[in-house]
Amino acid sequence: GMVSNWTKIPPPLFKKVVIVLIDALRDDFVFGPKAKQFMPYTTQVVERGTSYSFIAEAKPPTVTMPRIKALMTGSIPGFIDVIVNLNSPALLDDNLIWQAKTAGKRIIFYGDDTWVKLFPKHFVEYDGTTSFFVSDFTEVDDNVTRHLDRVLKREDWDLLILHYLGLDHIGHMTGPNSPLVGPKLREMDNVLKKIHISLLSKEEASLPNLLVVCGDHGMSETGSHGGSSEGEVHTPLLFISSAFEKRIGPLTQPKLVQQTDLASTLAVGLGLPISRNSVGNLILPVVGGKTMREQLRFVHLNGFQLSRLLQENTPAYEKDPGYEHFKIAEKSHGNWIKLYLEGNNSEILLNLGKKVLKQYLEALKILSSSLSKQVAQYDMYSMMVGTVIIMEVLLLLLLSFPKALSSRAEFEVPLSPPLFSLLFYLMCLMLCAVHVIVCTSAESLCYFCSMSWLTAVGVMMLISALMCGILSAIAKIFENSRLPLKNPVVSSSRWSEINVLILAGTIGHVLSLGASSFIEEEHQTWYFLINTLCLALCQELCRNNFLLKEYDPQHGTTVKQNFDSIGEASECKNIDIPAGGNSKLGKASSSAEFIQGSDKWISLASPWIILICCRLLRSLNQTGVQWAHRPDFGHWLTSSEHKSELSFLAAVSLLMIFFLVRRRCSLVSKIAMALGLLGVYSYRAAIGNVVFPWQHDTKDISKGITEARFVYVFVLGIVFTGTKDLLKSQVISADSSVKSTGLWEVYSGLVLLAALLFRPHNLPVLVFCLLIQTMMTKYIWRPLKFDAAQITIMHYWFGQAFFYFQGNSNGIATVDVSAGFVGLESYVEIPAIFLTAFATYAGPLLWAIHLLCYLSSEVNRDSAAVGHGCFCYALMRSIPVAIYIVLVTGLRYHLFIWSVFSPKLLYEGVHVFITATICLFFTAMDQNHSHKVQD
Repeated sequence: GMVSNWTKIPPPLFKKVVIVLIDALRDDFVFGPKAKQFMPYTTQVVERGTSYSFIAEAKPPTVTMPRIKALMTGSIPGFIDVIVNLNSPALLDDNLIWQAKTAGKRIIFYGDDTWVKLFPKHFVEYDGTTSFFVSDFTEVDDNVTRHLDRVLKREDWDLLILHYLGLDHIGHMTGPNSPLVGPKLREMDNVLKKIHISLLSKEEASLPNLLVVCGDHGMSETGSHGGSSEGEVHTPLLFISSAFEKRIGPLTQPKLVQQTDLASTLAVGLGLPISRNSVGNLILPVVGGKTMREQLRFVHLNGFQLSRLLQENTPAYEKDPGYEHFKIAEKSHGNWIKLYLEGNNSEILLNLGKKVLKQYLEALKILSSSLSKQVAQYDMYSMMVGTVIIMEVLLLLLLSFPKALSSRAEFEVPLSPPLFSLLFYLMCLMLCAVHVIVCTSAESLCYFCSMSWLTAVGVMMLISALMCGILSAIAKIFENSRLPLKNPVVSSSRWSEINVLILAGTIGHVLSLGASSFIEEEHQTWYFLINTLCLALCQELCRNNFLLKEYDPQHGTTVKQNFDSIGEASECKNIDIPAGGNSKLGKASSSAEFIQGSDKWISLASPWIILICCRLLRSLNQTGVQWAHRPDFGHWLTSSEHKSELSFLAAVSLLMIFFLVRRRCSLVSKIAMALGLLGVYSYRAAIGNVVFPWQHDTKDISKGITEARFVYVFVLGIVFTGTKDLLKSQVISADSSVKSTGLWEVYSGLVLLAALLFRPHNLPVLVFCLLIQTMMTKYIWRPLKFDAAQITIMHYWFGQAFFYFQGNSNGIATVDVSAGFVGLESYVEIPAIFLTAFATYAGPLLWAIHLLCYLSSEVNRDSAAVGHGCFCYALMRSIPVAIYIVLVTGLRYHLFIWSVFSPKLLYEGVHVFITATICLFFTAMDQNHSHKVQD
């Protein structure tokens, strides 16, 4: 009877609803000083019109697809949606669009084609535009606006959704303070004015119309989004309708609501059921003009839906404070209804109604908060299977450590005997039995259980094989430990300070991953480690140049031999030493004469020069969370009034890149590099980042597609020349100099690509990267004769530091999406993903390829150098990833799991994929060595 009638869907409150979603609309664009200047009509409606204004808080990840899901379902999407954002599948969850279509509402959509992918066959009319081509500021919005005049005159629709992308694209390319933002906001203001006037002119006496203005997310101070800074999560939410009372009195600060609240509010406004998984609250002012009985009915509907969702997700739901509050409010509501039906219209009834409304709102708030925390349902079985495989691989790598770093550089996984052992089959049988039990008893659908049985059995066999391999490796270690040592001298070698630092640094970094603050500010860890490494190298150089010569006569020739080896190496392989250096080394007749030379002092000064370079790079880009808002040199350079300074810096940087790279390139590659770098500057001038001395700022800004493609031709040319040399060295001749030249040319091509993709203010990062590599090769690594493992770890550390020097962080917002569209006329998925990934991980990638160049040139000194480097690089990447996955699994209910830990996990996943590619390249380059070992 009465209770069931309460949950019956009430009639709609609005006839037509128009939702205008402006991508990346920050709250200060509508409620701040920019609004008064560029959005006068919207400001007038907010301050004196029939409207309600709110600040809607979005949950991270603040990227488009998960935010559309949150707006239309009222639920909190998972972090995997950051990846799925690139190619959105159809949305299967209960949502507002599906409910509207089921109720017979006619929906029209124009704008971002993500909607068309999420809601296929839901719109009676649509026109999608691609959201990923960020160089397009105008056409992408014109394609939406051109339909407006025609649609607003028609009566054959109930819900109109418009998603404008131009503002987001401007943010990605030029930032929130760009001069392009103002005209775009003015354009949006004119669109809102046109829609509002049209809706008012068509209103009937029965039902009013509603205009909703919102953003899916905001933008950070650099114009990106994806993270959890205030600029990214705070968006304006406006409800404009003649049904509301005109605003009077002073303007107050808009109230903060959750973005998920929109789905519940619009469902009630359109007379639809609230989405099943919605955790949002009804925004009460929107229905505030209705009678007390109707308002109570609306909040009861919302509370009933939330309590039902709580019952489905929580076994002990009756003890939940929100559920208890809701039951109390429901009881009070029943008493109010009795009084109302008795015909009591006194003030007592009104006051009691207000009290019941307050109880309901309190209950809704607690229920929503409780559900938001519980909404993350983790597929523990699949997570555990993945974690076990990762830990087994790490353990196998650690057990293979002694053999992989031996003189033969063997890395063999002892799988053949275990595969035929009884233990292997018993483990497979046991794991399959566990799989059947878990999958048949699991209440919720598990990803691993949804796989085909063939795939599942394959995974079980892999786990069993890895476990048997580990046991076999442990048995071999015990067997070898019983045998007498063939070379007892080696076992007694003591650890150097560098080795202790490397071990302590690696362990310290891994342990720091358990704290959210250390993940947010991880760049500080790497800056500290490389600074400490430079000081340790300085100590090592001083000892080598002074102490060993003075106190230990038998070491007196060490420095001479070390520096002489540079001369010999550079003569036979054309490596890293200018011609002048070779002749000078050739003339050095004795150790004393050579040590007195300038090279000794440059060698001693090099760690301090590197420290100065690192300090300058830290000032270029503020990153992390705590100090990201502070002004840095990069912000100063990118401001419009300092374009001439930025142009000068970019030109000098490109010249220095040419001089640092050209030494080991062939003549053809040198010419290609020079023209390519000229093309890079031309591209940046074409898109308006820098200017030529003879050029005025009034020049029209283009997309620079021709200039960028001109550079791509030279990048491909240089890489092709290098690849040809590498194939020649692998197939025709075993000449190490051909291979060394080929590798350097591939490296040079990648440097040119990085120069094109980096923003102009970041070009000094590339210059310092090349400068530090050159100095360390010539004055530190070769004179001190470090082994391949130590050099690999140093490359890895500097690669990690340069990842942060670029301005990257562990937040999604610092990914420079615009790099993926350099030279592209439209969105092409694979090139865009490749270019974005390369631009983001350019630091680690360039250091890894330089490591391969260096180790290949060291093969004459250590034939297993490349093999050692490959193993150490894989191990250095595997240890933090494996431990981090275990930590994240344990911290899955942490307060910052979505804002801090999940984005970091995403970065780690992509980095592992890149590392695997690098290690395959290492293995291919080490093919000759592997053949020799087999022979």
